[in-house]
Amino acid sequence: MVDNNISYKNYKSTKNNIKKKKILRDLKNLNSTSNQIFASLKKNYKDSYDKKLLSKIKKYDNFKLIGMGGSILGAKAIYNFLQPKHKKFQFIDNFSEFNFKKDKKKKITIIVSKSGNTLETISNISIHLKKKEKNIFLTENKKNYLTLLAKKLKADIISHNNYIGGRYSVLSEVGMLPAHLMGFKPEKFRRLNHLINNKQFINSLTQSVLNILLLSKKKTNSIILNYDHKSNEFFNWYQQLVAESLGKKSKGILPVVSTMPQDNHSLMQYYLDGTKNNFFTLYFFKEKKSKKINKNLVLKSHDYLKNKDLNDILFSQFSATEKVFNKKGIPFRSFIVQNRNEETLGELFTFFILETILLGFAIGVNPYDQPAVELIKKDTTKILKST
Repeated sequence: MVDNNISYKNYKSTKNNIKKKKILRDLKNLNSTSNQIFASLKKNYKDSYDKKLLSKIKKYDNFKLIGMGGSILGAKAIYNFLQPKHKKFQFIDNFSEFNFKKDKKKKITIIVSKSGNTLETISNISIHLKKKEKNIFLTENKKNYLTLLAKKLKADIISHNNYIGGRYSVLSEVGMLPAHLMGFKPEKFRRLNHLINNKQFINSLTQSVLNILLLSKKKTNSIILNYDHKSNEFFNWYQQLVAESLGKKSKGILPVVSTMPQDNHSLMQYYLDGTKNNFFTLYFFKEKKSKKINKNLVLKSHDYLKNKDLNDILFSQFSATEKVFNKKGIPFRSFIVQNRNEETLGELFTFFILETILLGFAIGVNPYDQPAVELIKKDTTKILKST
């Protein structure tokens, strides 16, 4: 979209100047207000963690990150996509019956929860937290379970921005502290100052919102065909962002992540010939280094595979899918990513965050809350207290 990092092919354009002007107005309003989510996408956002603390813990090579949902998915996406060479992170964001292998290497444990009262995080802390290790709590600056526990353990507390919900927090301290510790620079991820003035980016964004808005009136399943295994966690982050932000008032979009080429042999038949309730995002990364086919093990009938690498084969499948979707009139858009760096990932984070917020405004839901989920949280606590 910008700086040749990403090639973007939008859905087949739909013209509706009135709706597009409304989307542009909403974007301008976001830019002109004191919206903290929007602010976190800019270079001048001030992280709440102390530079002295950062310099102390940057020396470590091993980290554990404990959290749920948006408190951890962004950091996982960064780690998976950029794959730092000299830093090892363990992510604990579900229940498991096993303990990580014990080793003598010193670790930093970072616990993240905006509310400070997330049940699963509290439960995992009781299993995985080591008093002898350096523990850091990232939570709202108020009295909650995590702040009370941190004070008891005499651990460091970093303030979570009160106005940024977990799924939108990847470019705030929630995602940027881990990114910093991985060896990356937060200012390189925060691209909005540059992107907001780029006509190509703004046009791609607003046209995409318009196309999805009109498509979602008849089709509610957004299928992501992901051809890059290093982007798996990125699309797990995206899945929560869209589902939790837009799924309200009997409205919304169901994002489904499909792993390619594996799902060519399981789900593709349905995508091509099943119910017509789906629109698609095709996502491909052009790897500069990929494993070569061993030509000595290729039979004559498949000579066309000689001198090919796995990325060549994958791109052929990606291109073939585009062609077949076009022939069948299946709505899709395509991303081809060229560079695996902070700027590229920052642009993708920014694009999808803004797209989701603008879609929320367009369909008439609050993109920032998640009221229905609170019902299960409350009833879970009631059941635990009564048994």
